Amino acid sequence: MVSQDDFLPINGTDYVEFYVGNAKQAAHYYQTAFGFQPLAYAGLETGLKDRTSYVIRQDKITFVLTTALVPDSPIADHCRLHGDGVKVVALWVDDARKSFEETTKRGARPYLQPTVEKDDQGEVVMSGICTYGETVHVFVERRNYRGIFLPGYVKWDPHYRPGTVGLRYVDHMVGNVNWGEMDTWAKFYHDVMGFNQLISFDDTDISTEYTALMSKVMASSNLYIKFPLNEPAHGKKKSQIEEYIDFYKGGGVQHVAMATDNILETVATLKDRGVEFLRVPDAYYDTLIKRVGNIAETIEPLRELGILVDRDEDGYLLQIFTKPVEDRPTVFYEIIQRKGAKSFGKGNFKALFESIELEQGKRGTL
Repeated sequence: MVSQDDFLPINGTDYVEFYVGNAKQAAHYYQTAFGFQPLAYAGLETGLKDRTSYVIRQDKITFVLTTALVPDSPIADHCRLHGDGVKVVALWVDDARKSFEETTKRGARPYLQPTVEKDDQGEVVMSGICTYGETVHVFVERRNYRGIFLPGYVKWDPHYRPGTVGLRYVDHMVGNVNWGEMDTWAKFYHDVMGFNQLISFDDTDISTEYTALMSKVMASSNLYIKFPLNEPAHGKKKSQIEEYIDFYKGGGVQHVAMATDNILETVATLKDRGVEFLRVPDAYYDTLIKRVGNIAETIEPLRELGILVDRDEDGYLLQIFTKPVEDRPTVFYEIIQRKGAKSFGKGNFKALFESIELEQGKRGTL
């Protein structure tokens, strides 16, 4: 059901931009480990004096990795405070001016006034608003553009091109917010962007002996964009959400969930390329069929790779989570394959949290 009319139609995720300490090395990592392909570049050679950006893509997932070239820079400030992390969640829209007008008149704080960028391939209209922490949404209107990415970027065509791993599109992006802020930001997405609340979890749903969190899943009316929002909940020890907020120094994008059509092949390839995943206890698989019913996959390959399974009224899903991909225990990734299920793996939360707590114990942050 569409809430308040669809005043902000969104076609999908346009790109996700990370501010990083070294974009050249980050791009190499995402190519090598995750199979992203080189797409576009902007930097000194294209006339930029303050930053460099590498654009990488796999199927419908586009990441932009941006680094500061000068110390006196908002990009450098962001990295100094947060470490590498997501700055921009860009949303593909038909009308960036109207998207800006509709959201700001409903209370959004402007980030980027409507701006037209042009080159010989046409023009792109962009605008933006602020959200939780220092995260922003940029609206991208590209119907009059036929270039490789955005004006100002040139094709990046290096010799080094490891193969893809089967990642297809962004399924959802999870935001961690500070104590007491989840309802505020859920209301923001509902009132300012017209999103609906799909699911809500509290500390009775998502908890272990030691830690807990609360979560609300906000989604666009067409379900192309899904943003779970997490808030810490009080427990005996420090939860993963608290740990993230402590090390990220505030709210931010905790993880990007990327969909695949064959999670067994994708995860096996990622592991071979050095990506590290969280592991649940082997006992999880002893009762798997009893908990989720019959599935097409056999248990042993799932056990070997550590892939989790959950079922809802629409079907089932398979999912697995990487360990943090940087030294700060902040950003990580989820690999997900949906076989009808529209949920987010509630049945796996307890086992998953216990495995995260083991990692926190090793870090001394539990």
